[in-house]
Amino acid sequence: MNIPIVDLKVQYQSIKEEIDKAIQSVIENTAFIKGKYVQQFERDYAEAYGSKHVVSCGNGTDALYITLKAMDIGPGDEVITTAHSWISTSETITQAGANVVFVDIDKDYYTIDTNLIEEKVTKKTKVIIPVHIYGQPVNMTEIMRIANKYNLKVIEDCAQAHGAEYNGKRVGSIGDVGCFSFYPTKNLGAIGDGGALVTNDDQLAGKIKLLREYGWKERYISSKEGWNSRLDELQAAILHVKLKHLDEDNFRRNKHAKIYFDLLKFLPLELPKTRSNSSHVFHLFVIKIEQRNKLRDYLQKNGVNTTIQYPVPVHKQKYFQKMCSEKSLPVTEQVAKNILSLPMYPELEEKEINKVSNILKDYFT
Repeated sequence: MNIPIVDLKVQYQSIKEEIDKAIQSVIENTAFIKGKYVQQFERDYAEAYGSKHVVSCGNGTDALYITLKAMDIGPGDEVITTAHSWISTSETITQAGANVVFVDIDKDYYTIDTNLIEEKVTKKTKVIIPVHIYGQPVNMTEIMRIANKYNLKVIEDCAQAHGAEYNGKRVGSIGDVGCFSFYPTKNLGAIGDGGALVTNDDQLAGKIKLLREYGWKERYISSKEGWNSRLDELQAAILHVKLKHLDEDNFRRNKHAKIYFDLLKFLPLELPKTRSNSSHVFHLFVIKIEQRNKLRDYLQKNGVNTTIQYPVPVHKQKYFQKMCSEKSLPVTEQVAKNILSLPMYPELEEKEINKVSNILKDYFT
């Protein structure tokens, strides 16, 4: 038995009839760009998040970049975020012309340490981008307190946290804008790239809609410089189907996580923690252990696939070493050396979790 970190084929097979029907409908209607499925998905996603506006786009990176540009972030501005994230969170800041300011992470939850943010706020600070990493919500009470105190905008990076909640509200609906990726491996994933932005701000939503499509208010007439970043109809149709299954899929992820907890709790490794007043959606099941690479090799030899998100913190990567002043983020660096993601996806079977757990137990004995 070889256990993958995620199995997209079995996911497709579980809802094959619904997916195939949606794809066939798009092909038969021959409306491939901004057709009825894009509009329907945007409406349904807005309803799911209790938000006034959902603006779909080409991918999660574009969602972040377009939001920054819609907020008029540019040269001379500073944006606070975490170095423990996918590169898009940081590179979109510098692509917008602003300076990225990194804050270390919390040792228990791996999200931005809200106790360290205020000391990084200057007159140039304009935005905070908290990242809900691995499905774990950030302490949004503190994020919003700081943002309100210093009149800052908040862009939630929700690429790994579809459906997660903080204080009863879905992440992405708490700050000014929530940005989502629909990369295939996400909790809500397309069969290609896709992204979206969620907001209750009418003016900001209007600017975002202009920027994602050539600056058009009406077709062929550009009122300002924009981009071509549209969610295509095929991906929207597939996401419309998968959205119906999101809550159930997240429930199954939590069920799998509980089994892992029960089987692994006595082993000498650190298991994921869930912040109080939050719901974790376990995009990834991340353990922490010294000599991580040795364990990873052992699991691989025994048919268990793993990943490392992320092995090199952003502030230690060549480009950002030139761009940022933070040369040391000790918790971020320590976590990057010791984390390991175990197999986690809704269709994972209990016998597979048992196998992973037994191999881990064998490793320690």
